[in-house]
Amino acid sequence: MDKKKFAFTKTNYILTAVGMVIIIIGLLLMLGPNCTNDHFEPDIFSPRRIKVAPIVTLIGFVTIIGAIAYKPKADKEDKE
Repeated sequence: MDKKKFAFTKTNYILTAVGMVIIIIGLLLMLGPNCTNDHFEPDIFSPRRIKVAPIVTLIGFVTIIGAIAYKPKADKEDKE
């Protein structure tokens, strides 16, 4: 098939997969013990859960947006 018929290239898909992995890592960083009515867990306010994890997740979303917007440079053969 002709390459011009596809909206995304292999690079777009790779960047999207990298962004998804970064988001999953950010969500995993948010995991931890939870509080109950009987026990307060101070770890819910740890910097890892309230600062680092949301920033990592945001970086993943920005990576996916960049992957969608990425357009590879045209080859010399395509210009002719």
